[in-house]
Amino acid sequence: MPDSQPQQPHSSSSSSDSSGSSGRSDGSDLLLCGARLTDGRTVDVRLGGGRIEAVGTAGSLTAHSARVDLAGYLLLPAPAEPHAHGDTALSADGDGPVSYEAHEVQRRTTEAALLQLGHGATALRSHVRVGDVQGLGSMAAVLQARRALRGLAELTVVAMPRVLTGLAGADGLAILRDAVKMGASVVGGCPDLDPDPTGYVEAVLEVASEHGCPVDLHTDGDDPARLARLAAMAGGLRPGVTLGPCGGLGRLPSEVASRAADQLAAAGVSVVCLPQGGCSGVDRRGTAPVRLLRAAGVRVAAGSGALRDVSNPVGRGDPLEAAYLLASRYGLRAGDAYDAVSSSARAALGLPEVRVEAGFPAELLAVRGDRLDAALSLAYSRIVVHRGRVVARTSAVREYCNSAVTLALDLPRQGRAGRAEEPS
Repeated sequence: MPDSQPQQPHSSSSSSDSSGSSGRSDGSDLLLCGARLTDGRTVDVRLGGGRIEAVGTAGSLTAHSARVDLAGYLLLPAPAEPHAHGDTALSADGDGPVSYEAHEVQRRTTEAALLQLGHGATALRSHVRVGDVQGLGSMAAVLQARRALRGLAELTVVAMPRVLTGLAGADGLAILRDAVKMGASVVGGCPDLDPDPTGYVEAVLEVASEHGCPVDLHTDGDDPARLARLAAMAGGLRPGVTLGPCGGLGRLPSEVASRAADQLAAAGVSVVCLPQGGCSGVDRRGTAPVRLLRAAGVRVAAGSGALRDVSNPVGRGDPLEAAYLLASRYGLRAGDAYDAVSSSARAALGLPEVRVEAGFPAELLAVRGDRLDAALSLAYSRIVVHRGRVVARTSAVREYCNSAVTLALDLPRQGRAGRAEEPS
């Protein structure tokens, strides 16, 4: 995939071009012209005040400010990233040990979030280790990155202590509470790494209950008894409990996995799978059995996990690649696969629903193509809308050498007379 450079494109008060112009940041409206929807309709979409104001047939709507020509683009609800690790992202690119100096963590977190924003994710949840050598330094750096990203993307932070039980756990519990006071809005961690996994979960749920926070826990999910206890403890907790990546659940016998899935569904627990690879919270690989979980009624979202760190040095952090893998490797229909990185991911994060309909938040992704399955296959050119304005754009131009074949087929190429075209 070509390089993506998130940017704030220039505004245009009346222009309409194939590359897309930005809406202004002063709250004025923005008109998306000639976009294709997944139901086959071609529409205009007017945005204002961070929401979708109107959707009408192509050519039927007007706007008093900027327009973006989306002819040739499929317009979708924007993806959300439910499982990132900003503090370790992009750390495989350096030489020597990973630096956890505040400026390095902030730089990596910001760069990773912008990379994922360029892919379309306008909301992200980042799991951050607290305690041990890092103390609360990484947490402070990620929170600083969150402030710097305001207006471009929404970043929420999960505090991940290593140990919460026994003598060592007292410090972890104190640091977890301090992390929430600092601004971590979700409590989590990896109970599999604690000598007492059940005690770890109890401690996390207690802190979450004290502060009214969601819970997001790392677990491999290969112990059905532990999963059953976790589901029993989490049942009814509001604002909700999320587990991931649960790759071990797929290694259990089908009847055992089905029983665990039923228990998770009854408890209202969401599962975030990682089809692109593992993450720094759980070393074992494998993807949760998404079809089995969905059949049981579990909300299943898909995240990226590791983004070019020691757990996965080639991670892309692309939600559309996660959806592609769910469709190509795990048998989900394209619509269900995309739902896992958009609607279900947003629901797992506690975010409002997005539809391309009037009244819904203007969190949108335009992808070059006319069908969802094709967009998941070759999603090169993208335009990302957050809070009603264009915040990132990726443009791809495919070139072919001169030959009778390319001339006869009139294939799109850079350098022809007039504007360069963006291929589908």
